[in-house]
Amino acid sequence: MSKPVIAIFDVGKTNKKLFLFDEEYKIVFERSARFTETKDEDGDSCENLESLRLSVFDSLREVLREKEFNIKAINFSTYGASLVYVDQNGQALAPLYNYLKEYPEALKKQFYDTYGGEEDFSVRTSSPVLGSLNSGMQLYRMKYEKPELFKRMKYALHLPQYMSSIITGKMYSDITSIGCHTNLWDFQNNAYHEWVAEEGVDAKLAPLFPGDKVITSSFPSDNYLTGVGLHDSSAALIPYLESFREPFVLISTGTWCISLNPFNHNPLTKFELTQDCLSYMTFTGKPIKASRLFAGFEHEQQVKRIAAHYNQAIGKYKTVKFDMAVVKKFLPDKPLHLYFNSLGFDYFDFAREDLSRFKNDIEAYHYFIYTLIFKQFLSTSLALDKTNVKRIFVDGGFSKNSIYMNLLALVFPDIEVYAASMAQATAMGAAVAIHQHWNKQQLPTDMITLKLFVSPKSK
Repeated sequence: MSKPVIAIFDVGKTNKKLFLFDEEYKIVFERSARFTETKDEDGDSCENLESLRLSVFDSLREVLREKEFNIKAINFSTYGASLVYVDQNGQALAPLYNYLKEYPEALKKQFYDTYGGEEDFSVRTSSPVLGSLNSGMQLYRMKYEKPELFKRMKYALHLPQYMSSIITGKMYSDITSIGCHTNLWDFQNNAYHEWVAEEGVDAKLAPLFPGDKVITSSFPSDNYLTGVGLHDSSAALIPYLESFREPFVLISTGTWCISLNPFNHNPLTKFELTQDCLSYMTFTGKPIKASRLFAGFEHEQQVKRIAAHYNQAIGKYKTVKFDMAVVKKFLPDKPLHLYFNSLGFDYFDFAREDLSRFKNDIEAYHYFIYTLIFKQFLSTSLALDKTNVKRIFVDGGFSKNSIYMNLLALVFPDIEVYAASMAQATAMGAAVAIHQHWNKQQLPTDMITLKLFVSPKSK
């Protein structure tokens, strides 16, 4: 008898994956692909949308040939801040522009001058001024720079919803994408910001569809229940929200380390916005205060520098063990959190450190992580914001870094700090979001594996 499964397409910037989860949320099939980027009309790199679209069809055909699986449902999780402009038939009219594409200063000034200035606008929309990373600004740019294309466009779909549309033939928006630093959503009024209607952009946004509901597919047949797709950061939080009821913060680590606090409903302040705080939305439409740190990228750059200076292999630093004797050389006399709170936000800059002052590469690497934890402490503290959080969960790459985890436990002595491991958190979140529609079993209690890190000084 074939095994009931859900198919999840998890689209990252680098890897595009298909997972099949069984009813116990174990991965029973996995396929990964990478595509060569293409160029937009300005010569900037961007996602190869056609390769991505065709890979969905090819992957589904492949698993449908596997007689051991019975696909009950399909869903999508993808990176955010990316729009696909489609005609009435759902066909893409333009490239999938890169969210790092440089934004014209004159157009940005025009927008913010018209709608109340950067500071007040950012507070209302919980969106730091990020240029193309504010996906609503991409749509605004389209209106003024490509008016003919804007006119022909039926909808601007965020990438998760575009992916869903090629299976269902239906076009919707989803709150996890709309509510994520897009400049589109007014968090104070819980509705689209007034500029959306004033610029006629509201007509280009498909109707909102709940992230925990399903649509019937049209490909490969009408037998498959399909989710509307979710923004990856919001999807990764879902298994935690389903598993834990006491207040927690999730630090989702990768290129960005994002501290997500679903128990902090305080409005963003102007100061928090200047420190790269923002709001996400859960798939049920509740705001999540979050803070971002570009720590994964910094780690990648500084590890290269340390390895080159000491003539070591870069891979060595994936397995360096925490050494308290080394860390004691850097620790202050007072508790670490009090010391860090007494410093300015830019106190540490490891990129300017003279590496020759360290005894060896292991000491240099420990000190680098120490400076990174300073930044992580300040960033996560902004998300904590006096909420009664009992636990911090860390998932992603840094959860496997024993120096990072031990120092995090040291700097948050009154909070339990856990390394959390879960098989493909964003994909699992997209599956759990529509659990009730495809799975007759109860949600398992062992979706997340936790490892407690005790503050090293108390060991």
